[in-house]
Amino acid sequence: MRITKLHGLAILVTAGITGAIWYHHPFSPSRDQEHAASPAGDSGLKTDLHETSLMLPWRQDVLVLTPWLAPIVWEGTFSRDILNAQYLQKNLVTGVVTFAVEKYVQFIEGFMTSANKYFLAGHQVNFYLFTDSPEKVSHLQMAPENHLFVIPVQNGSRWQDISRCRMRIISSHIQKQFQHEVDYLYSMDINVQLLAHIGVEIIDALVATISSWQVTSQQENKAHGTRPEPQGDFHYTASFYGGSVSEVHKLTTACFRGLGEDRENGIEAWGHHERHLNKYLLQHKPTRLLSPEYYWDTELSPSVIHVKRMCSVHRDSQRCSCQS
Repeated sequence: MRITKLHGLAILVTAGITGAIWYHHPFSPSRDQEHAASPAGDSGLKTDLHETSLMLPWRQDVLVLTPWLAPIVWEGTFSRDILNAQYLQKNLVTGVVTFAVEKYVQFIEGFMTSANKYFLAGHQVNFYLFTDSPEKVSHLQMAPENHLFVIPVQNGSRWQDISRCRMRIISSHIQKQFQHEVDYLYSMDINVQLLAHIGVEIIDALVATISSWQVTSQQENKAHGTRPEPQGDFHYTASFYGGSVSEVHKLTTACFRGLGEDRENGIEAWGHHERHLNKYLLQHKPTRLLSPEYYWDTELSPSVIHVKRMCSVHRDSQRCSCQS
């Protein structure tokens, strides 16, 4: 990952800001007090736990803190047992939104099977599957705490319409449904498989996943294609993001409007939805970043990746590109 001057400054001061990390954790008592006094306090989690801290001993090989003091989650920087104990006390429900239209219907079973096993295992999760072929969704055995909701949706005639409609659908369903059913909401691509546990360490008000291209060398990037250029400190993938319901509503609404303005101005290109996601997150800094462990979309394998938790799936083989 390219280290800027700001990144270097963040690394230098990490020894003196463990308290800042603890503050940024959603179970933090001090953060809870702030949200309790704030009109937008629904994204804060109230807790009576006043001990332990989020981070384990610092990893020295990766950036674990952003210049704006948001934690970056890597393997070895958290204790899932501690977080699970705190999360379970809150009786929270997390939602996952995914879309399977046209040829992407083929990925439903692989995605749902792996997500049912690895995504917030042991906690309540609502999976919202939007598809233009609900009749093709076979019966899937879900864990007792998980629920699958299949929601019919019309497919757009063009990929540009699909990207724009995805943001609109998430935004509108938050208003009429999701806000009454879940506390946190995450958007995930359907053509992925989970390979390892993704737990409550991802929970925060506004969460983004760093693109895997940012932890690879320039030579590797050139060998595998065009590298996305960061609009700010990081480049985030649109394949996995989320947060509190209220924050995700703000994000998807802004992206949908931006995509609509682009269309009116005749600006349409592949990846525009991701560009608008990054534009929003540049102006509204994420409160937590997930390392590329949480979405690995290439066959690149730098040593800093200790666990590949979720990977893209080859369309032909329906296997993760990074699966051994």
